[in-house]
Amino acid sequence: MGAGDTWGEILAPQALDLALLTAFIALTLVSFFRKSVRLKYAALVAAVGYMGFMKSSLVSISDVFRFADLSLPPFKYSLAWYVFSVFVVVSTVLWGRLYCGRVCAFGALTQLIDAIVPAKLRVELPRRFEQRAAWAKYVVLAAVLVYFAATRDVALPVRYAEPFWMFGLFGTTAMWAGLAALLVATVFVRNLYCRFLCPVGATLGILSGLTIFRIKRWSECRTCKICEKTCEWGAIRGPEIVKRECVRCDDCERLYLDQQKCPHWIVLRRKGKMFVSA
Repeated sequence: MGAGDTWGEILAPQALDLALLTAFIALTLVSFFRKSVRLKYAALVAAVGYMGFMKSSLVSISDVFRFADLSLPPFKYSLAWYVFSVFVVVSTVLWGRLYCGRVCAFGALTQLIDAIVPAKLRVELPRRFEQRAAWAKYVVLAAVLVYFAATRDVALPVRYAEPFWMFGLFGTTAMWAGLAALLVATVFVRNLYCRFLCPVGATLGILSGLTIFRIKRWSECRTCKICEKTCEWGAIRGPEIVKRECVRCDDCERLYLDQQKCPHWIVLRRKGKMFVSA
């Protein structure tokens, strides 16, 4: 394409890609706002199939390097990349790590694995260990940023700090062996990579920690531990939602609206009965 290309000529080869991306984003947002379990899993399957194997397009540490270096692709010929990047940043600012919980193909894959693996195989990590281990991904992020600043090498961090290359079906024998070990470990420790090792998750965690998004809580949340025990991401600590760890999976939001399980509603019913009795 030359400098004199019209916007029609520029958009034509990108139209299908933009349409599919728009449809995927729409599914993601509808599933998020509807708080529907079925739509959530539909979005996760779409993330693996479309964002993973079809596009092999995931936010990578290489994109963090791009922004740090301001070495961005040409706007006119990379519209889908810019739409996707803006969506990830804006959605993180507005709602937290929505990307990690619903859009990232690898995160979606591990959540689908979690849905089919028998609960008896799970190893529940001690809370104190889990909270400390969650900082490991920030150490990984710092390490790859220092390495990139010193060497300007993108390839090594992408290969060995991230497993996302799997969707492009390339990698050395050592890389595939490492991925296999990671996936086996994920069977026993849910979402292991996302929770403890992902530098992109750490980056979005830092961004979401600076935002004002808020998940509704009841006064009973100060003493109730139901949501804290339910949270698979270690993002609930007593009445506090730790923004940098929350991936907006909806589990606690559905739970606190459940009038049969949430103590808030049970207390209200009891008060109502007492009022009627009086």
